[in-house]
Amino acid sequence: MIVGLTGGIGSGKTTVANFFKELGVPVYNSDKEARKLMRTSKKVKNAIIELLGEKAYNGKKLNKTYISEKIFNNEKLLQKLNSIVHPAVRTHFLRWKEKQNALYVIQETALIFENKSESFYDKIILVVAPEYQRVQRVAERDGISIAQIENRLKSQLKDDEKTPLAHYVIENTNLFNTQKKVEEVNKALLEYC
Repeated sequence: MIVGLTGGIGSGKTTVANFFKELGVPVYNSDKEARKLMRTSKKVKNAIIELLGEKAYNGKKLNKTYISEKIFNNEKLLQKLNSIVHPAVRTHFLRWKEKQNALYVIQETALIFENKSESFYDKIILVVAPEYQRVQRVAERDGISIAQIENRLKSQLKDDEKTPLAHYVIENTNLFNTQKKVEEVNKALLEYC
């Protein structure tokens, strides 16, 4: 069974994913793997350079600052970049999934509802947190401006739009409660398998 784990920027998807890992659930981090594929896949790299130019890379290193500045203010460029990276990640995920020995696996990915890819998942878990808390987390984690964070928030659906579309919702404001909720969702998923 494939379970999608999603949530807006700064909601705490990785924190929730780590709680699932502690329970022995295999978790695929799409952002991390996408960055890796953007560096290591010749096909992906060439397509990104064609789309964004040579400055998208500093040698073999991804120029994340340059790419962010280009795509988060340009919806069409963001969609084109996603159309390069997402299929490569999907293929990589499916190969990874085949190697797992578990009743279910989780794909941690930010834009399930925005990309209308709900049908790919048997169940979807949405991680939510108040916007002020999310902004604070991202500012501390990434060291970027509030304006940059707000630009990224604009490219994502609001939590109240996503909540009715998810099978499970985990509010990530208190780690103890978050961990308890993860345990409940894991139990429910195992019963569903």
